[in-house]
Amino acid sequence: MFAKPFKVKSNTTMKGSDRRKLRADVSTLLPALSTENLSELMPPKEELNVVKVYAHKGDSMTIYVHNKNPIMFELERNLYPTVYTLWSFPDLLPVFTTWPQVLEKMAGGADLMLPGVVVPPTGLAEVQKGTLCAVILVGSRAPVAIGVATMSTKEMLASGMKGKGFNILHTYKDQLWAYGDKSAPPVIGPKETEAAPEGEQEEKLVSHDTHIPETQMETLCLAEIAADTPQEGEDIAAEEESTETQDSDISPQEAMDNLLNQCFFHALRFKIKKSDLPLLSSTFLRTYLFSCCIRSFVAPIPEPNASTEDMGGEAEQVYQPPEMISLYGISAKMLPLFMESGHRKGDLLTQSDVRSVIISYVKTNELVHPDNKNFVTVNPIICDCLLDKREQNDITILKWEDLVTRCLERMQHSQQVTFPGCSPVIRKGNIEPIDISVAQRSSNKKVTMIKNLELYGLDPLSFASLLQQKVQASATCTALPGAKDKVQVQIQGNQVSHAGKLLLEHFKIPRKYVNGLDLSAKSSKKK
Repeated sequence: MFAKPFKVKSNTTMKGSDRRKLRADVSTLLPALSTENLSELMPPKEELNVVKVYAHKGDSMTIYVHNKNPIMFELERNLYPTVYTLWSFPDLLPVFTTWPQVLEKMAGGADLMLPGVVVPPTGLAEVQKGTLCAVILVGSRAPVAIGVATMSTKEMLASGMKGKGFNILHTYKDQLWAYGDKSAPPVIGPKETEAAPEGEQEEKLVSHDTHIPETQMETLCLAEIAADTPQEGEDIAAEEESTETQDSDISPQEAMDNLLNQCFFHALRFKIKKSDLPLLSSTFLRTYLFSCCIRSFVAPIPEPNASTEDMGGEAEQVYQPPEMISLYGISAKMLPLFMESGHRKGDLLTQSDVRSVIISYVKTNELVHPDNKNFVTVNPIICDCLLDKREQNDITILKWEDLVTRCLERMQHSQQVTFPGCSPVIRKGNIEPIDISVAQRSSNKKVTMIKNLELYGLDPLSFASLLQQKVQASATCTALPGAKDKVQVQIQGNQVSHAGKLLLEHFKIPRKYVNGLDLSAKSSKKK
């Protein structure tokens, strides 16, 4: 629901009657909350904001914010708590447990499938279809997601724990969480049992200063990266979790050993040719295995017209180019222009969102020039945000396009890169294009060099092998000097035309992300 950025329509302070109604609705939804708990959640004398937003699919939603953190949200007249609220009151909802690897999938818009639900020794919580539930991770009591059960507990068990278990509405690390202070899940003490002696059942305090280490929250799973996962928003998440994971609780060291083992066999299967053997183990480690390391691993590139079935009959993953969206961050200097629309410093907006905010600001403040609607009157805020010091005394009006262009130029540029089946990744600055260059070596021989393939999910070794087969020339991969974890492909001769055709036509990389196409041998002859 909140996997992608949402657009803020309005941000207002709640009045007394609306606060009382919300308090009553929350009490009805969460009867476990005492009067003192409600006062802690919504202090009577502190400000409570109502934020109206539009989701990326156009759904209208309401977010209730206290002390800069979303505490509740309303969708289709139904009220739900956020993870911030559940961190303070972790026992409000029935709880189900999953593995850390599943969290990233859910934050990307996936629902929770039953194979990814851990069945504890005490059994699953008893729920009915439509019950609102919380999701926690193994080894932690802090909820990381909320969702609605798609079936009762009896039906889950009767199905053999297969199929979709929960429609996920909101998670830790989604855009609703990011609208708050972006704090990590707290460490919550063990739940007290009914058998505890009287006098010892004091309220457990939740420490928001003690956080679960990021390495535990973001455990990487090679199988998730290499698997042919569905697109974002589909029912993925836990269907990919192996049933073996549910049967045994392996240590992090054993998990890493298993991943290294998988990397080893992947390198043997996809990287090495028979002609390369025999091979020194040091060469194998440096040249082949390191390229399959967990953090930089990308799926192998299938050759054109080659069978999509491997030796075991399983289909390989077909490369798909990433979706890249330019985002613009709000700096402290630009903040006055965006405050009226409910945005804050550091918020990321698309170009269309920036344009909409500027148009709304101009119309709300009646800045359209009365004699010519193509111009906007410069007020003090526009003057401070968009004009240089030498311009501030001379420019009193701006064209609409000039206004928007100046705004975009002065914002902090970022790129949202989304690979199929993975959560979006935000990269600061403009993404580097794939760079093709031609250098001249000794004896007047030329060599073509291609770099930045990794940024687009392309494996340099596989790309070099594919290009080598096409042009029947020697190709190698070398580390880029001064660039960590980056590899450059080198191939004999001027192969710009072949490399460009492979990138544009086979891998569908947009032309604007490929530099050096004008260096082809044909272009040189024309000159």
